Amino acid sequence: MTSPGSKKVVPADGSEKNHSGNLGRTGDLNESGSSSGGGEGGTFEYFGQVYHLGSNKIGHEYCHLRYLFIRGKYVEMYKRDPHENPDIKPIRRGVIGPTMMVEELGRRKVSHGDVYVIRFSNRLDERKKGEIACATAGEAMKWVEAFDEAKQQAEYALSRGGSTRTKLSMEANIDLEGHRPRVRRYAYGLKKLIRIGQGPETLLRQSSTLVNDVRGDSFYGGGDNGDAIEAHEWKCVRTINGVRIFEDVANFKAGRGFLVKAVAVVEASADAVFEVISKLDKHQRYEWDTVTGDSELIDSYEGHYDVIYCVYPKYLSRIFFRWQSKRDFIFSRQWVRGQDGTYTILQFPAVHKKRPPKSGYRRTDITPSTWEIRNLKKRSDAEPPSCLVTHMLEIHSKRWCKWKRTSYSKFEKTIPYALLLQVAGLKEYIGANPAFKYEASSTVVQSKLSDIPSGEYVEEEMEEQFYDATDSSSDEEESDEDDEEQDKKEIKVKLKNVSWAIASLSLKQPKAPGASNELDTSVDPVDIDPSQIQGSLRKGNGDKDSNCWNSPSGMGFMIRGKTYLKDNAKVMGGQPLLTLVSVDWLKVDKAVDNIALHPKCLVQSEPGKKLPFILVINLQVPAKPNYCLVMYYAADRPVSESSSLGKFVNGSDSYRDSRFKLIPSIVQGYWMVKRAVGTKACLLGKAVTCKYLRKDNFLEIDVDIGSSAVARSVIGLVLGYVTSLIVDLAILIEGKEETELPEYILGTVRLNRIELDSAVSFEE
Repeated sequence: MTSPGSKKVVPADGSEKNHSGNLGRTGDLNESGSSSGGGEGGTFEYFGQVYHLGSNKIGHEYCHLRYLFIRGKYVEMYKRDPHENPDIKPIRRGVIGPTMMVEELGRRKVSHGDVYVIRFSNRLDERKKGEIACATAGEAMKWVEAFDEAKQQAEYALSRGGSTRTKLSMEANIDLEGHRPRVRRYAYGLKKLIRIGQGPETLLRQSSTLVNDVRGDSFYGGGDNGDAIEAHEWKCVRTINGVRIFEDVANFKAGRGFLVKAVAVVEASADAVFEVISKLDKHQRYEWDTVTGDSELIDSYEGHYDVIYCVYPKYLSRIFFRWQSKRDFIFSRQWVRGQDGTYTILQFPAVHKKRPPKSGYRRTDITPSTWEIRNLKKRSDAEPPSCLVTHMLEIHSKRWCKWKRTSYSKFEKTIPYALLLQVAGLKEYIGANPAFKYEASSTVVQSKLSDIPSGEYVEEEMEEQFYDATDSSSDEEESDEDDEEQDKKEIKVKLKNVSWAIASLSLKQPKAPGASNELDTSVDPVDIDPSQIQGSLRKGNGDKDSNCWNSPSGMGFMIRGKTYLKDNAKVMGGQPLLTLVSVDWLKVDKAVDNIALHPKCLVQSEPGKKLPFILVINLQVPAKPNYCLVMYYAADRPVSESSSLGKFVNGSDSYRDSRFKLIPSIVQGYWMVKRAVGTKACLLGKAVTCKYLRKDNFLEIDVDIGSSAVARSVIGLVLGYVTSLIVDLAILIEGKEETELPEYILGTVRLNRIELDSAVSFEE
């Protein structure tokens, strides 16, 4: 067994190479020298235990423990571990085609416990879909990444050519509808595998309740907190039981109350800490949580949003509420897991019809707060995992000032103080339980199976399907006895200062440093005059203007530098390569694709046809009604085909999905919205569904934000405060190879306090 976090790559020539890296860090893997993850024919192999979810013909839902294998573009499902049972045959087998979509649906209660569900679907046929489940959110995300790499393997194999029969069988993807076919032969060649998870000891059995054994997954957290520069000025005011208490000095100067946070290093992975915080088991919470120990789940939505009812403990009621002994409250809890493995949990006061105020209790509102759980980078593989836990809230009590200066005792009898100390309780609880330090890393194991080259996979078998979500008789036959046997075993002043600083620095920066070869310099540039091109959303005259857009410098964003692959160093972005010429803010009945083909679109106008290249970004915002934010970026020269931008513009959809990156930043607005959106870069093609249209002198990217439950919940929160927000967005192409670094900013946009009612109706 190799060191935790290592990855085995099996090239096509049969030789083996060890690549040490983190399976959980999106976009940081550079295996086999391929831009798509398998460019030299390298084969990734994964295996682990999952739950197969579905229902039979009569509607009976089942949840079966299965062994899942991914070898290159092949997927196999077994009833038992083939390493321990060499003669066992797979019950399902098939290939992963480029049209398969994988989405993480969040947490769901199954058989009296919680699991994290992954949905499979076919973008060409919505009827073909099914689900598997994992024990932790970290394992679920690793499986999503594993399937993504398998898709890239399939895309690469398809691009290299081959027989028509092979191409058709690859495009025939996983059939999620029909019965599981009979397997004609055993799949050999599973030699070196990456194991996801630690096995059945932590998975929920169909006949049992959720076990209390908590483990984490291995991630290498980034050393930075975000990819955008934030206007915060944190000052440590007190240290209590190893927990640092900070105050945002800049926020206080703006007269917005006291934004404070408790920060501690916890000796466990972010996944393990998240599981502890999210569980509502009172016996466990009594050991570390003095506020929400007596909690009850009222309702859950889309796997990432819970509504919880809580009763204050009697001793807290006597301390905090002397005039009344009994109090209760309801709060909503929304959680998001970033592509870098960082968890963000938002907690708001809420109301719910299932829990109206009851006699003898006084209903109160809990202070809004956020949790952030971020993995810390390990110095060596032998070092145990650790993460940085931050609990942030806003305090409007005058007692805070007295407490931080003179240990004013009355503040210690407030609910905000008890919320801050939740971090101390969490740290001590995990420190007292060594099981939490056990790291469920992905490991490489030696298989007992026969050493058969990968080339011996038979083409006829590629047409066989391995997965079936609606199987009836076949799953019933395979499950009962074996499963039973297995079961037994913002500040305006600060904003202005930052803007001035960035503006002054931008004067010294060349346009898009590192992007000198992206455009064809042999062609004379054309003059781009944005004043001659008008969109439905007007261009603003500064940060004080409202319902408008601007194009800020890229100096407010941190991007990968020339030496990023060696030292993870990031540098400040420069001027964007492309010029933002227009923005449309449209109101639509449903999401609209291919806006660039509309006769009234900028691309189809005479000025648009004269531009050498236009990048159209169509952000499809789910709401009632739906909205489309369309941004048009123009180049003054044609795109060089051999450049990174040229490869992106003319590349395959899977290549674009793996490179199209967006960095968000809430420059000014409610602090809870800032925490929800964050400042980390996001590969949009992996987070939501993106569609691409390449024609003439333009490339349009349609970003369906509603395709992800997490994205829908975050955008719903943003729309509630959009009229008070200043939002910066930067788009770029992620650099994964040394020749693609340093990165550069493709384009930016600043949206100033957008009004929903100002959206223009879109004419089909």
